[in-house]
Amino acid sequence: MDVQEILKLADKLVFSKTGKHLEYLEEAILRGTIQGQKYSQIAEDSHLSEGHIRDVACELWKILSDILDENVSKANVRYILKRGNSYHVSSAIGRSFVGINNVNICPEMARSPTETQNSEQTSKQLHIDLGDAPEIFSFFDRTPQLSTLENWITQDRTRLIALLGISGIGKTTLALCLIDQIKTQFDYIIYRSLRFSPTLEQYLSQILKIFSESSEIPQNIETQISQILDYLRKYRCLIILDDVQALFSSGQLAGQYKSGYEDYQLFFKQITEVNHNSCFLLISSEKPREIAELEKSNSPIHSLVLGSLGLGAKEILSSYQLLESETWETLINIYQGNPLWLNITAALIRELFSCKVADFLQYDMPLLDKSLQSRLEKLLGRLTEEEVTVITQLFQETEALTLAEILNKTQLSHSDLINAIKSLCMRFLLETQEREKITFFTLNSVMMQYVKTRQKH
Repeated sequence: MDVQEILKLADKLVFSKTGKHLEYLEEAILRGTIQGQKYSQIAEDSHLSEGHIRDVACELWKILSDILDENVSKANVRYILKRGNSYHVSSAIGRSFVGINNVNICPEMARSPTETQNSEQTSKQLHIDLGDAPEIFSFFDRTPQLSTLENWITQDRTRLIALLGISGIGKTTLALCLIDQIKTQFDYIIYRSLRFSPTLEQYLSQILKIFSESSEIPQNIETQISQILDYLRKYRCLIILDDVQALFSSGQLAGQYKSGYEDYQLFFKQITEVNHNSCFLLISSEKPREIAELEKSNSPIHSLVLGSLGLGAKEILSSYQLLESETWETLINIYQGNPLWLNITAALIRELFSCKVADFLQYDMPLLDKSLQSRLEKLLGRLTEEEVTVITQLFQETEALTLAEILNKTQLSHSDLINAIKSLCMRFLLETQEREKITFFTLNSVMMQYVKTRQKH
């Protein structure tokens, strides 16, 4: 059994005992344990304390011990689960959805088996396969964005939507919460992450298996695409592709596909051009070039860029039991209302400042936790030399600059500057300001501080 098979078995076991699937943190602990990681390593990867990881792990081992009627611990869990592959969980366990690889998005809304049977008699069968989708622990106010996406999908019948924004802004969370809001409109809902950069042929093979487990999957990519389009016409499908930026080259302008992945661009274009009843939702921290090129007011394609959570982010700070709520708005503004950045920072304030936000704000702001620095480093590590030149120049300025001012200060050619600015905007790394019909560019405060820290080293 490989790691994924062990995780699936553990999930079935836990579901049989608790009626709930493995939570994201439980899965992370189990995965790390199987791969030989220490609790300290799992804690670092999860941005949580080692003590919390141990507590959750202890409870997980207890549940598995109760189910298997033998002592399960960190030391033996891999052996026991590999040996326990013959353990069968009843297929009659109540589920909230019918389909393949079902995941309960809202477990508290799960229906009893009887209710499910009655529902199936009066309505079409819904297939939901969320694959490796993360579990949503909390969702903060994105009501306007949810409404926009729902209207595009259910009313406008948009064929291709790009959900965009800088890493950590909450794109995946929004998409998964959208599912529960519109699931009755579809026959199939499928989620897949492209974080490991599958080729288009590999990706389409996965999707075709969901529609027909018994049929042989064609090896020819043209035939695969033709079959997918047939299913998109036959059924009403919502297919979510996360981490689309993993298809793009590092060190190239934003949205430039890696060698061997150009077929995705043609596939996405075909999705918009061919008549069908379905919708593809792309999630990316870089705007695909074809989206920018194809997006027109009358075309079946839209993009939505997520920005700051605004004051809705106070719920994040409250969940960490931070003090001095009158200072929270300042903290939210400093960290751009980015949920991930605020979660990392709130954990730091709780751990080192006894939850006192005012004490934290006395330091040189924004203060960047190491894990936040590493995430920003990944973003900057993808830039071209010209983009780095622009970033460096903006860092040195106290005021926002116009294109002409950046051109004079950097000595880049006109075309190099335009392409670099456009690419940085497609990565959501620049802020723009309009003054008297002139556009000014600057860095946000977090990126500014990171560049400052980087230059010191």
